[in-house]
Amino acid sequence: RNGSARTILAAMTFVALLAGLGVLAGLLTTAAGLGGGLLLLICLSLVMDPLWALAATTPALLVGNLHRSWMYRARVRWPLVRAFALGAIPGAALGGLVAVSVPKIVIAALMLTVTVASLARAIGKVDLAAPPSAITPAGFVIGGLTGSAGGAAVLTAPLFLSAGLVGEAFSGTIAASGVAMHLGRIAGYGAGGLLTRELWLWAALLALAVTVGNTLGRRLRHLSERLPSGLIEHVVLVICTALALTGL
Repeated sequence: RNGSARTILAAMTFVALLAGLGVLAGLLTTAAGLGGGLLLLICLSLVMDPLWALAATTPALLVGNLHRSWMYRARVRWPLVRAFALGAIPGAALGGLVAVSVPKIVIAALMLTVTVASLARAIGKVDLAAPPSAITPAGFVIGGLTGSAGGAAVLTAPLFLSAGLVGEAFSGTIAASGVAMHLGRIAGYGAGGLLTRELWLWAALLALAVTVGNTLGRRLRHLSERLPSGLIEHVVLVICTALALTGL
């Protein structure tokens, strides 16, 4: 009886953890434009198998990006999304297949590398911006990183910032581009046999939580716009880097 009670308590705790992290991820991404998915992935990789975290977050982030794209649909720059998707979908699918076959420590190391690179870009230590003509090949590279390590979606920021996107156009276009990457990831993970029935159930819970966070984040977006430019992004990336280091 005590064993059953502990099992139920552990399951309830995990459900609460997933729900809380999902809401936080949606809120951060909608309010700041990016960062929530990376934070969600790294937090889960601290308590679960990193490969499980990659697979479980992918359908949830797909739904979250679809929801965010719908909220900002009037501001999405669809030509940029289409150009990015041409590279991101095959890149993410290939990255997803690679993730299934590589050692867990490699996945964890890639997560850390992506996080550190994102932070370096955010504080101006490296210039990752690319001209519009490079969006498709950049999409392939970023999609591949996202499929194999997750979190590389934040690297789409310099691409779309260089195209002059700000505010809701920036958030909406990144969300729509994220849809393409996550579709490619699902194809790769599915081909590798990673998407089990149980995993889909957990992903559904995460997806619901992320959409709730999206709604809250849209209501709080006007508050983030009053803060110094890039402040929220920097804080989120610093936290992600610290969590990644802890996980390793």
